[in-house]
Amino acid sequence: MKKPLRWSVAFVLLAMCLVFTACGGSKSEPTAATGGGSTDTTTSGNKDDGGDTAAKGGTLEAIKARGKLIAGVKYDTKLFGLKDPTSGKVEGFDIDIAKALAKKILGDETKIELKEVTSKTRIPLLQNGDIDLIVATMTITEERKQQVDFSDVYFKAGQSLLVKKGSAIKGLEDLKKGVKVLTVKGSTSAKNIREKAPDATVLEFENYQDAFTALKAGQGEALTTDNAILLGMQKQDPNYVLVGGTFTDEPYGIAIKKGDAEFVKTVNDLLKEMKDSGEYDKLYEQWMGVKPE
Repeated sequence: MKKPLRWSVAFVLLAMCLVFTACGGSKSEPTAATGGGSTDTTTSGNKDDGGDTAAKGGTLEAIKARGKLIAGVKYDTKLFGLKDPTSGKVEGFDIDIAKALAKKILGDETKIELKEVTSKTRIPLLQNGDIDLIVATMTITEERKQQVDFSDVYFKAGQSLLVKKGSAIKGLEDLKKGVKVLTVKGSTSAKNIREKAPDATVLEFENYQDAFTALKAGQGEALTTDNAILLGMQKQDPNYVLVGGTFTDEPYGIAIKKGDAEFVKTVNDLLKEMKDSGEYDKLYEQWMGVKPE
């Protein structure tokens, strides 16, 4: 009987050893899993660069696969992009430029989705992939070039002032302490006016229509942004006029996701074709009332 007992004890010890070995092996698993998790994080982090994918023509291919161009445009800027509250139709110079691009890429200008952007939201929407490009009175600046790529200049504007007829404000020199100047959040205009008229009080609004409504309601003495945009407001209400000339250069460009060289070239090719054919001049005169200089 002693012999079987010895074998039983040996068997139990062997089983216990196997159990502990298995447990020890399981302890090492979290380390391996942690390593795997780290690799996954690095991979997902690469999505933020987007450079290599974009450089291969990612946006252009996505547009063709989708069958439509998604353009970020203004809905509140007369002459460039303004939505008719009755018909729901959005019209303007920027809208026609975007439609021309849709025609170049897809052969049909109606294969386009217009998505509303503001000066504040347009870059985030582009970077998030919600839109393919921005055609929305966007001034090319060195600061913005760090975030997006730009096409060639397609419109030249300059910042000015809009005031009620008979206003004592005739130019920058009249924007003194106590004077309220209205502008739009996220615009170069807000930054410029603080530099040019440091004593004035600057009030920022979400969009141009809100700012213009505030001006008409007497919440400020002047509204500042690009002269082309202010001209549209003046056409809406002739009781308001531009004063003081222009005090900045505002070259507009079409913004594209950073690193997408092929798409930038496609857009630039279109702009050149439009200018060479006379189509650009025709659209410019249609919306601005004058021929481009």
